[in-house]
Amino acid sequence: MKLIRKVTLCFALTCCLPVILVGYELPTASPGQVGLSEEKLAKTRAALQKLVEEERIAGGIVVVASRGKVAQFETCGLMDIEDEKPMNRDTIFRIYSMSKPITTVAAMILFEEGKIKLDDPVSKYIPEFRDLKVVADRNSEEVTTVAADRQVTVRDLMRHTSGLTYGIFGNTNVDKLYRKSMVLGADSMTLEEMTQKLAEIPLLYQPGTKWHYSVSTDVLGRVIEVASGQSLDIFFSERIFEPLGMEDTAFYVPAAKIDRFATNYGPKLQGGLRPTDKPETTRYANMPAFLSGGGGLVSTAGDYMRFCLMLLNNGKLGNTRLLKGRTVRMMTRNQLPKKAYPIGSGGRAGMGFGLGFSVRVEPGSQAPASRVGEFGWGGMASTHFWISPRDKIAVLVLTQYIPYSGRAENAVKPIIYDAILDGK
Repeated sequence: MKLIRKVTLCFALTCCLPVILVGYELPTASPGQVGLSEEKLAKTRAALQKLVEEERIAGGIVVVASRGKVAQFETCGLMDIEDEKPMNRDTIFRIYSMSKPITTVAAMILFEEGKIKLDDPVSKYIPEFRDLKVVADRNSEEVTTVAADRQVTVRDLMRHTSGLTYGIFGNTNVDKLYRKSMVLGADSMTLEEMTQKLAEIPLLYQPGTKWHYSVSTDVLGRVIEVASGQSLDIFFSERIFEPLGMEDTAFYVPAAKIDRFATNYGPKLQGGLRPTDKPETTRYANMPAFLSGGGGLVSTAGDYMRFCLMLLNNGKLGNTRLLKGRTVRMMTRNQLPKKAYPIGSGGRAGMGFGLGFSVRVEPGSQAPASRVGEFGWGGMASTHFWISPRDKIAVLVLTQYIPYSGRAENAVKPIIYDAILDGK
């Protein structure tokens, strides 16, 4: 792939120089100062380089923080192959479901203020959710329903035990109803309108009985709007983005920043990459009516690492505290009832779910690089972050490739854990 090979160098920060990104600084240190092997950590460069040369990704970013400071900030390849634009530290990414932890943090801010209770029924904020039904047989062509055993709670929304679904990952009769009603397909729909439509569709499972990935976090976004009296974008901006200095995180990319927006890629049938969303034609250039707390945000590596550092430091970044330490610890431990655990098989065996994050509860034979206690989540365009409180590290891996691929994360994760020095 000629264009990529013109710009395959990976650039790294592995020293104490400050990382200045759009008017603010991230705290930095050399790897050795924060308990990491510089020699081993540097191997992430070759791992990313290999993926670029194999045309698996156009480019990517890896950021590693330890003990509250950034020890590595790696950029590799291109943010736009066709225009030969190199990946930069301030490149703007579609983060999709990495919006979910931000939305859950927003809700927990209101929880600490007493405006939301975790075991409140969602109907307290969205009255249409009061009398939800549950499908009797999700595999039947005919949709028949039974009464819900109990109401969906705010906690159910945060941990994906609400009985809601997405409508795009399955083919049950409920999924078909989601697709028919365009629950996620109408950008002109507001959160209020979406939740009203959802209330007309039966739940896929009884609340609290099964972990099932869904539009729960989008519904949580509407709960935030009702409880705060603000639109979701304003609440995010005033209560999270501005306090943390997340200047490029939003529901759209303004014209002045569109040149920093990465192209999204997908696979060609014959191998290689093809652009699927370009900055000049993207829907992200305009503010949407639908403020998706489940998957609507864009962000940069610097912005999202500040969010991660806040979590790693139990709710505080510098002099700014968003949440109490005990709140973050509650969010990042498994909240699933026994019958809903684990959230999957394979790499997800031994994995539970907290309030907004997956949580590693037990070692997994198909996820040997993971640590018990590690929490995080990913996004559809192949972005991912994880935080290991035990190791005092936070890691961010950003690429732009759909369908979701964990290649970049899987390539660097064992390297990063291996770089942790004994006695850390």
